[in-house]
Amino acid sequence: MAKKSVFKACKNCKALVDTDKETCPVCGSTSFTDEWDGMIIIINSESEIAKITEAPKPWKYAIIIK
Repeated sequence: MAKKSVFKACKNCKALVDTDKETCPVCGSTSFTDEWDGMIIIINSESEIAKITEAPKPWKYAIIIK
């Protein structure tokens, strides 16, 4: 049996949030999925990785939304 994640991913911005949250703290969306892979943590929104991934602010993000 697969282990259940403690995070769900926002379908709008890919932010990873606790499963008990109802609103994305990054973009305000209420659309989430439990089907995601990989995690990237953005510390500096001016970094090249933040720009490539279009991360709007420092946070933890899913790499792939299924």
